[in-house]
Amino acid sequence: MKLSPQLKLAAGIATLAAGLLLGASVQAKDTIKIGFIGPLSGGNAYNGEGARNGFLLALRQANQSDFPYKVEPVVLDDAADPAVGVSAALKLVNDKDVVAATGHWNSAVALATIPIFSRNKMPFIVWGAISPEITALNVPEVTRVVPTLSAENIPLAKWAVKTKGMKTFAIVSDTSDYGANNTKAFTALVNAAGGKVVSSDSAPVGTTDFLAILTKIRSAKPDAVYFGGVVTEAALVRKQMTDVGMNKTPMLGISGIFDEKFTELTGRAGDGAIASITKIRDNAKQAAFTQAYQKAGFKEPAGSYGKFAYDAANILLTAIKQNGVKDKVKLAKAIRAIDYQGVLGRTQFDANGQTKLEIDADRHIVKDGKWTELAD
Repeated sequence: MKLSPQLKLAAGIATLAAGLLLGASVQAKDTIKIGFIGPLSGGNAYNGEGARNGFLLALRQANQSDFPYKVEPVVLDDAADPAVGVSAALKLVNDKDVVAATGHWNSAVALATIPIFSRNKMPFIVWGAISPEITALNVPEVTRVVPTLSAENIPLAKWAVKTKGMKTFAIVSDTSDYGANNTKAFTALVNAAGGKVVSSDSAPVGTTDFLAILTKIRSAKPDAVYFGGVVTEAALVRKQMTDVGMNKTPMLGISGIFDEKFTELTGRAGDGAIASITKIRDNAKQAAFTQAYQKAGFKEPAGSYGKFAYDAANILLTAIKQNGVKDKVKLAKAIRAIDYQGVLGRTQFDANGQTKLEIDADRHIVKDGKWTELAD
């Protein structure tokens, strides 16, 4: 049966309208927000920038996929300062569209913001802060994809005593929870490996004069000085070791001292400082991440934490895709129960929300004023 011109026109309009409606239903997605907090200014910005970029890459990829929501990032600076971090956390929880967040390189900042996320039932994954106290709190909303400082100290202590034959160590740390826990962990690990801690001293964050402490340490003639704090104070200690004639004595630390800011502050006086850094075991997804990161055109390198923030964001996205966003309690439980295969390898969380990730370690030494990977 032939259709009249009028019927053909009506059918065409109906088909076009149906197509437009179908296209609208396919394209229309609710918008949600996911937060990121990290140090984007100050002496630790190097760590935060790489992490931020890893986070943004994950969200960008989600928006280019069949993810059921349009995801908008909310990126905030904590300047590695607890007060600034609290302000950033409050901004996130007071935004009704933010459903989850990831954050923090500095442990003191994480410990300050965790109560805020907990009170507001917002799922939160820590991508960088490594104090054991964070997951020891066992806050249901909080998980962590990075190993604790205790785990980071294990390969360093074993390498120093067993591989390099160092037997005596002096410890200098800051008085924060991070510093105290580093001192406790490294002391126990050195003792277990057959070494000995001959002195242990601490000073508040912000201390600039370590000469009295170092003069005392010099008389003990330790095989190495272990520093249990972060970048600025670490650089001052290393420079002042040179001032008291200890420039030939190695200085050891974990990821808290591994930063371009350290070499910027120390110059050639930093030579001989050694940092033990978490190494992610090789897997097929690492190459894909590196390629995607380079293709994305970020100005800053991914650094040590880009992968951690990338997987943290993808764990949030996976849980959201599977559980929706209406019930944050349910979402937090789903994150705790997740079995996620990502750039870091297989991420599962223990009963406290701490990753079970098995790690190796790389060591880097400052040579000619620059961090260089150490072969042995």
